[in-house]
Amino acid sequence: MTLTVLDSRTRTAISEYLVRLPGWTLEAYLERAPENAFWEFARGEVIVHSPVRAEHQGLTRFLTFVLHGYCLKHGCGYVYNGPAAVQVLPDVVREPDVFVVRPEDRSRVKGVPVRVRPILVVEVVSPSTRSLDLVEKAHDYALAGIPEYWAVDRERRAVHLFTLEGGRYRETVLRQGRLVSTVLPGFWLQVEWLWQDPLPSEWEALERILGRATGQDA
Repeated sequence: MTLTVLDSRTRTAISEYLVRLPGWTLEAYLERAPENAFWEFARGEVIVHSPVRAEHQGLTRFLTFVLHGYCLKHGCGYVYNGPAAVQVLPDVVREPDVFVVRPEDRSRVKGVPVRVRPILVVEVVSPSTRSLDLVEKAHDYALAGIPEYWAVDRERRAVHLFTLEGGRYRETVLRQGRLVSTVLPGFWLQVEWLWQDPLPSEWEALERILGRATGQDA
């Protein structure tokens, strides 16, 4: 599908988009979806994402770095990035920005789609994906039994922390203070770091997180 900019007034409106293509099967999606772009499959529909902004990529890199470093230090998980495709439900394949799997599941993270349930999923929200991330994906991730989900909305300076309780998500919106993970013991993140421009040094942030985990950071 081709998107054409008609004039300068429309440029901002379509700079980020989601294209929904009905009438697909899971088999067709797995055969035809490109490896270097974000395409998702949900209940017979393919969802095509626009290319991400540099700010989106920078925040994804920051979160990946601190999560990977912490998990490597404590042996509590392995961190992956989209567009790796994860089959979260029989008829739903998502490509999370960041996801973490248990150490014992690492050997099963193979092929397309990955058929391993993450313990943590992180999505970086953009204006075009806000409803998708906060409503549709939260619904799917809860149904899939993923115990923790973060939707990080840099534009609105809010982290939506979803934690699974009794098969349903309890949502907490954090705008400041510390996000404390329920699935990665001892891991925390200072929410204000995510709004800084430029973002903090990944190394310095990780050192503070690790220091806190060992009782060295107040």
